[in-house]
Amino acid sequence: MPTVALARMLEYESTLLPATVALLMKEAGYEPAVGRRVLVKPNLVSAANAGLSCTHPLVVRAVCTHLLNNGEHVTVADSPAFGPASRVARAAGLDTALKPLGLRVHSLGTPRPTALPCGCTMGISSSALDADIIVNIPRLKAHCQMRVTCAVKNLFGCVTGFRKAVSHNTLGNRGNLFREMVMDLPLALPPVLTVLDGVRPMHEEGPIHGRPFDLGLLGASESPVALDTAIYSLLGLATMDVPLWAEATKRQLPGSDPAAIHFPLEKPQDFDAHGFAIPTELDPIRFEPLRLIRGRLKSLLAFFQKT
Repeated sequence: MPTVALARMLEYESTLLPATVALLMKEAGYEPAVGRRVLVKPNLVSAANAGLSCTHPLVVRAVCTHLLNNGEHVTVADSPAFGPASRVARAAGLDTALKPLGLRVHSLGTPRPTALPCGCTMGISSSALDADIIVNIPRLKAHCQMRVTCAVKNLFGCVTGFRKAVSHNTLGNRGNLFREMVMDLPLALPPVLTVLDGVRPMHEEGPIHGRPFDLGLLGASESPVALDTAIYSLLGLATMDVPLWAEATKRQLPGSDPAAIHFPLEKPQDFDAHGFAIPTELDPIRFEPLRLIRGRLKSLLAFFQKT
């Protein structure tokens, strides 16, 4: 039975944040290993609205502090669709939060072609594939294409840079292949521990231009599927409301059934999500060609601005 640890956290600035993150990681199954190579993978989407579209820097810092205190070797990295991770991290305040720990934010590069069960081959970052464990730190958000995104979707960021946008175009009109690919990604990666930032998630729209919602939740699990399922249930959604949950249920993946999840701390029904708005109509997975071109030009411009 997958375990999902949930705890209440009303403010990011709370002095209880580090201890709560440590407790959640322990309850979710985290066991320290001195010298282990840990990839900390926050949600760094875009420099636009970075204070809400990205994982909050204090949550990332709390996770990294706990890992470092236990002798782990920590690398913080992500692969934003537009621009280098360092630029997005600056906009989100993550570089400043991590500086006292001696950590910098890197871009997940060096793609390695990786065959997935769905029949797709994706360019997954070698830094992700070669890590001993990935600590996945998504921010809960409404999403214009997936309705709600959380743990599983954040792992899509292990696919390097522009390849994510290309996969939208190559897979977007091929039935359910895009969602199948996303659900296959955890199978190709090292073990994953997810710590969820749901203190002030994004609702109404997303993944960039939504509005904040005071949910006051932190969560952790070794099963990204189970953590997502717990959040879908908390939001009062049905399986067919969320494409990734529908795919997980179709496969009968462990953690896709909310009745078969163990909650050692608080339970989903302990949180009030009344008023959390999600898109009623979903945008097409496939991007319009002009959007793809504009996105590539934005990425190149951000790269040259950095250099």
